[in-house]
Amino acid sequence: MADVRDQKRVLRTITDPVEKPTLIWMAERLPAWVTPDILTTIGLLGSAIVFAGYALSRVSPWWLWFSTFGLVVNWFGDSTDGTLARVRHTERPRYGFFIDHTMDVVSEGLIFLGLGVSPYMRFDAACVAFIGYLSMSVHAYVRAFVDGVFKISYSRIGPTELRIVLVVVNAAMFFGGAPKAIVTVSGQAINAYDAVLLAVALGLAVAFVGSTVKGLRELADVDVRSRT
Repeated sequence: MADVRDQKRVLRTITDPVEKPTLIWMAERLPAWVTPDILTTIGLLGSAIVFAGYALSRVSPWWLWFSTFGLVVNWFGDSTDGTLARVRHTERPRYGFFIDHTMDVVSEGLIFLGLGVSPYMRFDAACVAFIGYLSMSVHAYVRAFVDGVFKISYSRIGPTELRIVLVVVNAAMFFGGAPKAIVTVSGQAINAYDAVLLAVALGLAVAFVGSTVKGLRELADVDVRSRT
């Protein structure tokens, strides 16, 4: 089994050519008192802001911009904590992996469930999407444990791209107003925003199945070769 200190981190996304140097630039200029743990906490705070904004959008759609602000805060904290540790050569591989990805689950839970408590999307659709996210997370952690490859992006889509999609959805919800049903399934109305969320869930499910099948083939070959 792979040691966490020897893991190969795979992150190839659409925004990576711009995002990576930007994160390094910011990390190099952060004051000394800012630590990776503080940034991780900021990322979690950003998710809490997202949740609060979605919940309060029941009062006024203007709170959707508060959620968008929270996505920016979450991106800053979640994306910069590991970069700061690498820039300062203060990595703690085991602790960092544990705290970072434990907080990721909490953060994503707040974001997905926040969508569910908003007046724009069904709570059950949000839960289905969150289950899809958890499935891909478990897959990534298992592969990292088994063969030392921690894959964060799929088809050049990573956390930053998903945040950008949410920013666009927030703007669409604000300017589009109250959602209208586009289809009814078993007496349950589904609007366009629900459809987007369910499409994300379907994409995550397809990625999970495809990655699992591919992993089974690769690891079976590895075990066969190890016996020869």
